[in-house]
Amino acid sequence: MIGEEIIEGLFRMQDPGYRDFTAKLIPDKDPGRVIGVRTPELRAYAKELSKREDAACFLHDLPHRYFEEDQLHAFMISGMKDYEQCMDEAERFLPFVDNWATCDQMSPKVFNKHRSELNEHIRIWLGSDHTYTVRFAIGMLMKHFLDEDFDIKYPRMVSRIRSDEYYVNMMRAWYFATALAKQYDSVLPFIEERKLDKWTHNKAIQKSVESFRITAEQKDYLKSLKIR
Repeated sequence: MIGEEIIEGLFRMQDPGYRDFTAKLIPDKDPGRVIGVRTPELRAYAKELSKREDAACFLHDLPHRYFEEDQLHAFMISGMKDYEQCMDEAERFLPFVDNWATCDQMSPKVFNKHRSELNEHIRIWLGSDHTYTVRFAIGMLMKHFLDEDFDIKYPRMVSRIRSDEYYVNMMRAWYFATALAKQYDSVLPFIEERKLDKWTHNKAIQKSVESFRITAEQKDYLKSLKIR
């Protein structure tokens, strides 16, 4: 079975020290489900696996046992060149994503060529009750809709999200910090008018102040908008 073969391959690449480091970065993940394989090796292994005729067997065998299997899965989806296949596999996998790292590593390049279709899926994902599906949706808005396809309706959608989930709100803050860097004049009113909850508002300002893409003058002004 390809699944057992993959697990054996992952353990051959295991770095115990890196396993301990990774486990600390993902506190919600059972440390016993972390093997400890570095990202470049996982990316290379994902490319190798994607060429196999039985790759679909691995992609459809959910949930996976180990964190690194989830990472492989995310990288394999990210490399797919057929949009429909990629979207189908992303939809199948999203309910099983259970950590921020796997969520953020899944970034299909083909989505950039199909932004109109992607937009429809993002709207549905934003309404999900699954933490990492919502986080993924915000990440896709940040990656694909802050440049030439920017529209004020997108930050408005993110601003209206209300969640008690840390990993959702952290992504919201990251979104607004990036939006300020790319669309400062359009997005600034969301901060000035306090459209976000206090924690996300202040975190977005913090991340903006840490950015090299925000001018010194803009940083000083943003600091003055922090909610005490």
